[in-house]
Amino acid sequence: MENFEELLASSSKAHGHLCPGQAVGVRMAMLGCRLIGLENPTEHSQIKKLLVYVEMDRCAGDAIAHVTGVKLGRRSLKFVDYGIMAATFLNLETNKAFRILSTEEARDLASHYAPEVRGKARQQLEAYRRMPDSVLFRVQRVRLPIKDWDLPGPNHYRATCSRCGQVVRDRREVLVQGEVLCRPCARGAYFEDAQEITWSDMNWTPDPYRRPWKKHEDELKRSFPELRIM
Repeated sequence: MENFEELLASSSKAHGHLCPGQAVGVRMAMLGCRLIGLENPTEHSQIKKLLVYVEMDRCAGDAIAHVTGVKLGRRSLKFVDYGIMAATFLNLETNKAFRILSTEEARDLASHYAPEVRGKARQQLEAYRRMPDSVLFRVQRVRLPIKDWDLPGPNHYRATCSRCGQVVRDRREVLVQGEVLCRPCARGAYFEDAQEITWSDMNWTPDPYRRPWKKHEDELKRSFPELRIM
């Protein structure tokens, strides 16, 4: 794994800006991977061993994903909307799992660790670079009972909502009085007043015979041997 400053720089570039949350997220990810025995989590040999549960939709979440290489599309990044600055790191091979929480004390101690820095955000950023893990974090050893439908890989379970007809994957359907429903139909959705529409170029399609990036396939395969190009 790269050192902290290198990871912080690359994570901040990918995220869009440098901030205290980036420093917390990078350090949280480094500690989590170290605790579960994955020193190079983005390597192909290790990335399939890792699951990360992120409990906040803040800057730290992007930093954790950047350092560890976990992604929603790979099903290795799980978002649990707790609103807590915490993440759990699981080694699928050993079943070791640790939940790491950012302490509120760290925020209060920023002026102690970076007294010469002016500005709240800049002071926190510098302090989070300096303070030991034991001040910045609390760590819990946890057990994660993982269902097979939550693991990375293709989906094996599908159900059809009896109300709207939508296919629901990976056991996310809800059974209400014996009726199979999708969660929007069963519990309400984050959107309202959904209406099917048509649009002017609705028959547009990418030309299946033109692949302008085809000349780069060999380079892609060399750089990313695990990449499947269809």
